[in-house]
Amino acid sequence: MKKQTIFALSITLSITSLWSQEPQVARVTLQKIFSNLGPSTSPYSDEGALVSGPNNTGFTFSEGVALPFTPKTDAHVKQVRAGLQYYGGANQLNVSLYSDDDGTPGTLLAGPVTVPDLPAVGSCCTLAVATFHSSVAVSSGVQYWVVANTPSSGTGSDFYGTWAYVPPPSARYATDFNSGGWYLQTPQTEEPAGAVYGTIP
Repeated sequence: MKKQTIFALSITLSITSLWSQEPQVARVTLQKIFSNLGPSTSPYSDEGALVSGPNNTGFTFSEGVALPFTPKTDAHVKQVRAGLQYYGGANQLNVSLYSDDDGTPGTLLAGPVTVPDLPAVGSCCTLAVATFHSSVAVSSGVQYWVVANTPSSGTGSDFYGTWAYVPPPSARYATDFNSGGWYLQTPQTEEPAGAVYGTIP
């Protein structure tokens, strides 16, 4: 009996030793790369730019919205937080990261990430969070775009809601009306509320 106890103890110690030798995954703290959000108690206003899919029942058109940002240093984008809000259709919206093409969204860099369970239009103060599968390298001083839109068909194509505004002194954003291509809305008194997070070398 004593030998069996010692043997069992030996196995337990061996397994514990093996577990302790497994590589530990480091928890990465995301850093702010860009943000136009207000304080946590009022990160955005109660008005916003319309975001709608081609099969929505509230309007006769579809519209995507894009927010530009320019990193102040080289970084890797991992997450977007935005004031996206729901009114009708399937409660989900796509968020993507694009390069710039002469002042409007160009090439898809990451996404789309489907973000479900958005808060109701006019509510405060929940942010939609889209986390990309892989980090995307971005360069200092180069413009990029965060895009919110719907799929062209299927679940989510009937969405309509808003991307809540913030009122910075000098603002701009782009819209894609009926999938006809991006059009720069500038200058504006408000722009979509959002923030970009990731790692900064």
